[in-house]
Amino acid sequence: MKTTARGSIAALMTCMAAAGAATPALADSVPVGVPLEAVETTLGVPAPRVATGVPVPVVGAPEVPRHHTGDLLPAPLLPAIPVGTELGDTLVTSPVPNLLGRPETDGEGSVDAPATTMRARTPGAVVGAPLTMPDGSNFGLPNLTVPKLGLTAPELVGAPTALLGLGVPR
Repeated sequence: MKTTARGSIAALMTCMAAAGAATPALADSVPVGVPLEAVETTLGVPAPRVATGVPVPVVGAPEVPRHHTGDLLPAPLLPAIPVGTELGDTLVTSPVPNLLGRPETDGEGSVDAPATTMRARTPGAVVGAPLTMPDGSNFGLPNLTVPKLGLTAPELVGAPTALLGLGVPR
């Protein structure tokens, strides 16, 4: 009986270790190439090349509610949750024929957006109780008060940029 129990525990530990090792590393963005070869075949024109990164949002820890003197409920009651991601490096290139009116000046136009970190926070809710703290002048009973209700503003922080380029063969 003991050998079976030890074997089960060993098998369970092995499975847990394998599951932990098989977990992929967390990436900020996943690189993706957009296949547009079918456009060239169908339309008979050179297709643009598109390479980008798909953002992978990473959710952070919610902000901790804080208790303030004189309030029965913590603030914020519904905490804001931070989310961060990286907008992947995006490159779009396309052939530009007859750039200066002559076929020998065919060039290539490009739009390049470097990777940018974006951070966001969800809105939170601030709720006040309709009762005050216990009042000594009212035999220790709380008084009624106007309840408070509010939302904290969502945030979006980041600075995405893009570069426009035009290449002419020399």
